[in-house]
Amino acid sequence: MGIVAGKMTKPAILGGDPVREKPFAERKTMGSEELEAVRRVLDSDVLSGFLGAAGDAFNGGPEVREFERAWASKYGFAYAVSVNSWTSGLMAAVGAIGIEPGDEVICSPYTMSASATAALFYGGIPVFADIDPDTFCLKPESIASRITKRTKAIIVVHLFGHPADMEVIKTIASAHDLRIIEDAAQAPGVFYKGAPVGAIGDIGGFSLNYHKHIHTGEGGMLVTNDEQLARRAQLIRNHGENAIEMYALENLANAIGGNYRLTELQAAIGTVQLAKLDSILAQRAALARYLDQRLSKIAGLTVQTVREDCTHAYYLYPIKYDERTIGLPRSVFRKAVWAELPAAKTWETTPLAEGYVKPLYLNAIYQKQMAIGSKGFPFSTNPVRYDYSKGICPVAERLYEKELLLSPLVREPLKIDDMKDFADAIEKTVDAAAVIAESLSTPERDEIMDPAKALDGARKNR
Repeated sequence: MGIVAGKMTKPAILGGDPVREKPFAERKTMGSEELEAVRRVLDSDVLSGFLGAAGDAFNGGPEVREFERAWASKYGFAYAVSVNSWTSGLMAAVGAIGIEPGDEVICSPYTMSASATAALFYGGIPVFADIDPDTFCLKPESIASRITKRTKAIIVVHLFGHPADMEVIKTIASAHDLRIIEDAAQAPGVFYKGAPVGAIGDIGGFSLNYHKHIHTGEGGMLVTNDEQLARRAQLIRNHGENAIEMYALENLANAIGGNYRLTELQAAIGTVQLAKLDSILAQRAALARYLDQRLSKIAGLTVQTVREDCTHAYYLYPIKYDERTIGLPRSVFRKAVWAELPAAKTWETTPLAEGYVKPLYLNAIYQKQMAIGSKGFPFSTNPVRYDYSKGICPVAERLYEKELLLSPLVREPLKIDDMKDFADAIEKTVDAAAVIAESLSTPERDEIMDPAKALDGARKNR
């Protein structure tokens, strides 16, 4: 706490003692079960079971098929299709639903870049809708306002692990005959009104990148309840032009494929990791509940409320920050909290980060409307000049520039005691905000505004 025996303790960023010196434990994701699975595959001498030609091996070996079966069975999806990355999965999903050059795809501006660029590879045009300030997912009203006669699909991102409002989004999509792709990269095992995210829309999936809840190093899993979409995703995953006859497709659009295949080694690890997902989600939820109880009492900070009949995966723990109430610029607040805690060695031991990603439409490929080839396909072949100017998604911009703080500390193997130190550091910083703000007009200002100097100074006082 910032107050001890009626006196305010000096903040670490100004030379006081920090709240905690012991480093936060790093995440350890591989164990004896994964090692046993790897040895089993190595002993088989089959590291990939795929062949890029029609036949039983077109959809992989026994480990890949078992991993897909386990994922589909766990959540009741009709089909699961593994891929070598979720970026590949998004590209396969966009191709499977039939996006063609000139089709518009409504996307979130506040997400990893592939959630939009996947459309560009098929000549689709990303059109950005704004996000809900509470869920950080696409706002249904903004989606509706972006629909034109050229709109063909919506890519919905369940950001940070909280689901988007799928019921309303599905109603909008149905009214306009639009397809829905769910990007649930950060939301494995999450439910929306009793339904698992990923296939509430037409097709979707999950990331198995190293930083996700469970992982295979790199990888992803597509899910759908539509047989035709599953088959098309399988074709795109594995040189589909060589095996189209397997599925007797009448419509050959987007059936050519690449090599988006998961290996037997990765699949064996993934099956083991999947069995751990429930306990990982439960631990993260417990840590988040503790922080909710502590931080929700602080004026100027707003924690995310999980909406009724929904669950949250807590890929990251989001906090909305009100600079006017706290009395410090967000960057200074973040640096002051850092100073109270041990220096981060990795991203996952970082106490707080600011803003998440810059709204995607502010990136150069949208500003210059230049994506594939020197002539700017697909923008150059479209009669419409798209508006990607600053201001089109004010909520996303406000969160990025001023309001959002994120913590990756809500994760295994951290415990409630770790969350207590984190919350104590935040409370101490809030309590000392006026003192820190006053120091901004003193010679110490340069150190406070420079994160390297501020953290170095804090470490010298430990």
